[in-house]
Amino acid sequence: MAAPKKGRRQSAPGKPGRSLVFILIALVALTGGMFLSGHTTPRLGIDLAGGTSITLEAKNEPGQKNAINPANMNTAVDIINNRVNGLGVSEAEVQTQGDKNIIVNIPKGSNEKQAREQVGTTAQLYFRPVITQAPGQPTPEPSTSPSSGTDKEKDKDKATDKATDKAGSPSSTPTSQGRAVSEALKADPTPSASDKAKDKGGKKDETPKPDPATAKLQEQFTKLDCTDKKARAEAGRGIKPSDPTIACGKSPDGKTWDKFILAPAELNGKDVDDAKAAINQQSGGWVVNMEFTKGGSKKFSQTTTKLSQQQPPQNQFAIVLDGEVASAPSVRTTLSSNAEISGSFNQESAKDLANILSYGALPLTFHEQSVTTVSPALGGEQLKAGLIAGAIGLALVIIYLVAYYRGLSLIAIASLLVSAALTYTIMTLLGPTIKFALNLPAVCGAIVAIGITADSFIVFFERVRDEIREGRTLRPAVERGWPRARRTILVSDFVSFLAAAVLFVVTVGKVQGFAFTLGLTTLLDVVVVFFFTKPLMTLMARKKFFASGHKWSGLDPERLGAKPPLRRSRRTAPPAGPVDPKEA
Repeated sequence: MAAPKKGRRQSAPGKPGRSLVFILIALVALTGGMFLSGHTTPRLGIDLAGGTSITLEAKNEPGQKNAINPANMNTAVDIINNRVNGLGVSEAEVQTQGDKNIIVNIPKGSNEKQAREQVGTTAQLYFRPVITQAPGQPTPEPSTSPSSGTDKEKDKDKATDKATDKAGSPSSTPTSQGRAVSEALKADPTPSASDKAKDKGGKKDETPKPDPATAKLQEQFTKLDCTDKKARAEAGRGIKPSDPTIACGKSPDGKTWDKFILAPAELNGKDVDDAKAAINQQSGGWVVNMEFTKGGSKKFSQTTTKLSQQQPPQNQFAIVLDGEVASAPSVRTTLSSNAEISGSFNQESAKDLANILSYGALPLTFHEQSVTTVSPALGGEQLKAGLIAGAIGLALVIIYLVAYYRGLSLIAIASLLVSAALTYTIMTLLGPTIKFALNLPAVCGAIVAIGITADSFIVFFERVRDEIREGRTLRPAVERGWPRARRTILVSDFVSFLAAAVLFVVTVGKVQGFAFTLGLTTLLDVVVVFFFTKPLMTLMARKKFFASGHKWSGLDPERLGAKPPLRRSRRTAPPAGPVDPKEA
């Protein structure tokens, strides 16, 4: 008996039912999650659903006449784009218009208010030591008759006491605050009330006169009302970084406002190398970790050395962006290249502060020139045209599959439907989770994916048909053709995914939407082919319609030009012609 020939080991058919159940469970789970989240349609980009368009106008900073130039404008676009899209895959568009304008388009459905705040904070970032801190309301005048007065006057006295506690000084009257400001700024001390009383007796006043600039700053601080939006915007406007200033900032609870007198800036945003929100392993709370540049580390070390020796609130440094205090942490020890900001942070507030610190150093000052609402009418027409084009392309693919593959086209169409369902549900869920917005290029990416998915089916079908042409029956043809088809499909999808990944990394805005969709559908193509198309083909090979090679199955051996069935003979057939007696 002849020994069997060695060849490729036939792959086991496995259990196709399990793979099909896995796909069914995934579809049910994704669909259920979609309805439970309340989002049953994908989130659309600004070109399809409309949104907010913000126009920012660049302004020269004091003493810098030529700051508005293409290099600075491009840097500003990059920083604003990172700042806005740092909130998520929001598909916001940031681009220059003319010589001094930047247009920011924010899609409808995203957190427009939060994104607008991020865009609006376009001034440079500064670190200023805190001199005085008090509640945001105007500081009330001290009562002249403490033994009597109305309830309203008593309330004023209570407000004054509250301001005293906040400022951290024994007496929070304007005069004592003025002394704190003067001492902190190393200016001449302001005469106290007791010194003024002694001077009334005719004695010569030997107290140095107060610094007019310090007195004016203290007067502005006393009258400042941080609960007024207009007053907050005007506080400290036009003040150079080298001069002290007043500013407003949210209190730690985020519900009320505090006001500050701040010393000259010690550092700016360019001294910050990186900032990230993280969870402190010991406390379990959210913190912000900062890393400084080499030059920034030296300046920060000098600043924290001085602040760590002060009493509250003069041991704090304020992080000031666009004239507003974003945070005012206390310094307990000398720090250098790294710092951790802790406090009453949640995940959102920690990420917002880290975002401000990372992208706060803009080379220009920008003012919000206009805010308009973009109509989705034009985008809606483009979407309609794109969907019509996609439907026509899908119809042509189906017609080709039916005409060429006949019964096998049912497997291909079912696989396309599963791929479409997975793509739709995942895109819908990505809207509320990572702020993914489906724009027109993303729709184009989904249409291109139809061809990629259909190509995978064609590769598999042709491998199976090749095995049938070699004379094999359908079931072994499926199992022998799959390993060869699998390698081709994986290589093809890897190339497509690599192209999508590179395109996503090196581009911004709408093109990223195309790349993201293309990459997502390419990954789903692998999932569908492995867990649906191949198992379904294995099951169909057991059906008589396909296994018998029906002429409408697409697997008719006669139509494919198959060779006679491969059979192994038990003995060698005698040679034709006369037989040599010696060999008999």
